[in-house]
Amino acid sequence: MKIIMVDACLLVKWCVGDDQLCLFNILQHFYVLLFQAKTKSGSNKKFASMKRMISLKDARIKHNQQKPKKKKIDKSDIIVRDAPQTSSALFFTYNTQLGPPYRVLLDTNFIHFSVKNKVDLFKGLMDCLYAKCIPYVTDCVFGELEKLGSKFRVALKILKDSRIERLSCLHKGTYADDCLVQHVTQHKCYIVGTCDKDLKRRIRKIPGVPIMFLRKGGYSIERMPDAYGAPRV
Repeated sequence: MKIIMVDACLLVKWCVGDDQLCLFNILQHFYVLLFQAKTKSGSNKKFASMKRMISLKDARIKHNQQKPKKKKIDKSDIIVRDAPQTSSALFFTYNTQLGPPYRVLLDTNFIHFSVKNKVDLFKGLMDCLYAKCIPYVTDCVFGELEKLGSKFRVALKILKDSRIERLSCLHKGTYADDCLVQHVTQHKCYIVGTCDKDLKRRIRKIPGVPIMFLRKGGYSIERMPDAYGAPRV
């Protein structure tokens, strides 16, 4: 390109007058055409354009999304869950251990509301279940009533009746709700008498345990079979 331009300049110098002007116009037109041809062909590009590629380890690739990295399992972090053994009394749709004489496990508030609503404990149990009933009280319930003071002295006096059976507790503390749940989970022969909503919610999670509560001046029961030992109609 440089050689052609030098030769063209020498030709212009040698020519005189109109010939010089004509030759200059021809060379100018030639250079314009030559420049256009070079730009179209792309020969003036110094570097070739490279295609941008995604890395094989990129998260946007499908097989990387489908196969997440496995975390190393630490044996010390494994939680061992021991499922409690189901009682044989729950083999049928009803609890076979529930039968007369009925064993009613009493809560603190059940005794207190019975006194407050002037409901006879022994007569009310008989009217509700139409059979002989044996009331049971744990050491925790007895201890709670003693701690509550003179306001619950009548309820405490009722618990000292010889007709009410006493259950001993081996655990620490005197929190009655945990104690009742523990007794009912181990032995399915009890009906729980309570008016506490939280305790009711906890006992409903244990299968085969009826709940007795105070309603309209008397006792009512839920989750009790229609007739003991009777087949479902």
